[in-house]
Amino acid sequence: MTEIPSYESNELIDKLPKHLKQFIKPQNYETYTPINQAVWRYVMRKNISYLSKVAHDSYVAGLAQTGIGIEQIPSMYGMNRILKEIGWAAVAVDGFIPPNAFMEFQAYKVLVIASDIRQLENIEYTPAPDIVHEAAGHAPIIANPDYAEYLRRLGDIGAKAILSKHDMDLYEAVRKLSILKEAEGTDEKEIKAAAAEVDRLQEMEVELSEMAQMRNLQWWTVEYGLIGEVESPKIYGAGLLSSIGESKWCMNNEVKKLPYSIAAAQQSFDITKPQPQLYVTPDFSYLMEVLEGFANTLSLRKGGSLGLQRLIESNMVGTIEINTGLQISGRFSRVLLNDNNEVIYYFTQGPTAMAYREKELIGHGAAYHKDGFSSPLGKLKNINLAIEDMGPFDLKAYNFYDNKWLSFEFESGVKVEGLNVTGIRNIQGKLMLIQLKDCTVTFGDEVLFKPEYGTYDMAIGSKIISAYAGSADHDSFPNLYEASTVNTIQQVKSDSQLEVERLYSKVRKLRENKLATDAELRQISDWVATHRPHEWLLLLEILELAQEDSYKAELNKTLLTIASENSKIKTLIVEGIEMVA
Repeated sequence: MTEIPSYESNELIDKLPKHLKQFIKPQNYETYTPINQAVWRYVMRKNISYLSKVAHDSYVAGLAQTGIGIEQIPSMYGMNRILKEIGWAAVAVDGFIPPNAFMEFQAYKVLVIASDIRQLENIEYTPAPDIVHEAAGHAPIIANPDYAEYLRRLGDIGAKAILSKHDMDLYEAVRKLSILKEAEGTDEKEIKAAAAEVDRLQEMEVELSEMAQMRNLQWWTVEYGLIGEVESPKIYGAGLLSSIGESKWCMNNEVKKLPYSIAAAQQSFDITKPQPQLYVTPDFSYLMEVLEGFANTLSLRKGGSLGLQRLIESNMVGTIEINTGLQISGRFSRVLLNDNNEVIYYFTQGPTAMAYREKELIGHGAAYHKDGFSSPLGKLKNINLAIEDMGPFDLKAYNFYDNKWLSFEFESGVKVEGLNVTGIRNIQGKLMLIQLKDCTVTFGDEVLFKPEYGTYDMAIGSKIISAYAGSADHDSFPNLYEASTVNTIQQVKSDSQLEVERLYSKVRKLRENKLATDAELRQISDWVATHRPHEWLLLLEILELAQEDSYKAELNKTLLTIASENSKIKTLIVEGIEMVA
């Protein structure tokens, strides 16, 4: 029976591997409250009014092109119908997802959107990803073809960047903090404890992993990027485009503006605070130039013992490709090195899969190699020749034929003896995998494989040309990424909260139907004065509809009083009054 997804799908989403689809959730549009809609409307009106002056030209044009309006939170289904025209799609997820998974969605040209929306208390900025940030920040800019290709390529390379345990610990800590901050009624002690854990991890002096460097590049471009001249840049980063406060703050001279370069990969950031410096790229094509330069530093393109060591330290599924084209995917657990720090033998632990050109070899999936895999690497002793480079004469001399007994030693000292059962060759006709029965593999006094272990599958190759996170064939590990156990906290609403939501809804309907009267509006504002005297956004929406000058003046006075009592929202109220005037 075919599994029916609980979300709207399309051709691009259908192509996603199973290990990414686990993160997709339905948008549940009906759960957006009237307050949520009012928050969206305020932020979008304020942003478009201001950003039309300071954002890259692609932004305002892209809003219309991606189906994002001012008056209401966009539906994922509606966005996807329009995004399809520019070759992209969007899916809803629950907050932060693992870094490699986030990057991989981008590689498939799928925009990941956290469908929750910030609370009114966090209207200026939230550390949690939300639909304001994702839909109103990211989506419009991808209508620009050069930027869209950069985003896709960043995802393609970033998905293969190798993580460290510290990366995953930080991801979980930031996810927990963002969820607690956005959950109404969370104990302040719990938030402080979560924030302290994020600070502790951020302050640790650890070597930046490949993913940490990639995440830095993503942050200083996709999230907080500026474009144009260093002296007078425009905004294109989603974090700035979706933050009322930071989109203004970033233009101050207090924020350093630096020319964008590969050095940004080493510049860490604090997601909970305004950024002290930002990077300016001259144009979107230059982003790709820097990305390619950075990609050349990754294990993905360099391979070698360092790449394998990084995979071992990550303790996550990763892949090495050896020079015959054979790809081995699994959790690498151990490596033997020679005096030149070259890999001479490597081990995986648990399910392992073999592939060639990203397609799993028949009979060599994770179920077959369920207990791990190990193999030597290098050239044979005395003849200084790799098995894959042997011609017919050499192969015959060393019995590399089916049903022949093999006995050979590598330059490293690794010895292999066994009955050659069969071999698999690549498209150039070179051996890349052989199977041996009754096989013994030794290195000095250590026995690496015994006949009683079963058939010995030996990878043929002399060097590792690539090492990267993830699996060569996506279908080999359907549960490649583990979803976080920390879930978004659902709000429990009081009677007062439900009533104020009803009043937001009523004001919205009055505005949409153009039926508002001061008498009806006054009933609502009187209730607010008695029960929710600091409900400034509702009063602002009422002010927008008020007709009599005396009533407008009364509302203005009330709003300014609220502003004077709370410095955090003073600017929001004052600018809101100007916006509806």
